[in-house]
Amino acid sequence: MKTKSHKKESESLVSEPAVAYGNTSYRNFVFQNDYSLVKKAKAGIQTDVFYTFAESIKMPEKMLAAVLNLSPRTISNYRELNKSLEPNHSEHLLKLIALFEKGKEYLGNIDEFNNWLEKPFWNSEEKPSDFLNTSGGVDLLIVRLERMAQGYPV
Repeated sequence: MKTKSHKKESESLVSEPAVAYGNTSYRNFVFQNDYSLVKKAKAGIQTDVFYTFAESIKMPEKMLAAVLNLSPRTISNYRELNKSLEPNHSEHLLKLIALFEKGKEYLGNIDEFNNWLEKPFWNSEEKPSDFLNTSGGVDLLIVRLERMAQGYPV
């Protein structure tokens, strides 16, 4: 009888989210081209991705919802109904995932990247975090990060 309960326990461990084990890489959500990203966005992203992503980047769920221009209650309702995010919100979330993955890669860890998001651009009062709430703003930040990685001032 102990082996049965042990078996059930190990099965549940396998089915738990990878975030619980420190695996916060979202590489399978980072696409090599815009066509793949748009196709995935049109199919919709599950709300569980939203919640695990918020946790992995150390951003409160309310704040991430605001960045996506959604209310926290809407995200919660989608989760309860097992409904995917709409294509425009899915695309925005996928671009945010790509941005944060690049940020971790270029700056070493999520804390350093979050610090970078709050520092004003060179010769400006605007901060990178000011641009997170639009898809185009996220694109701009990805370009800035890539330029920074190549040694250009940003």
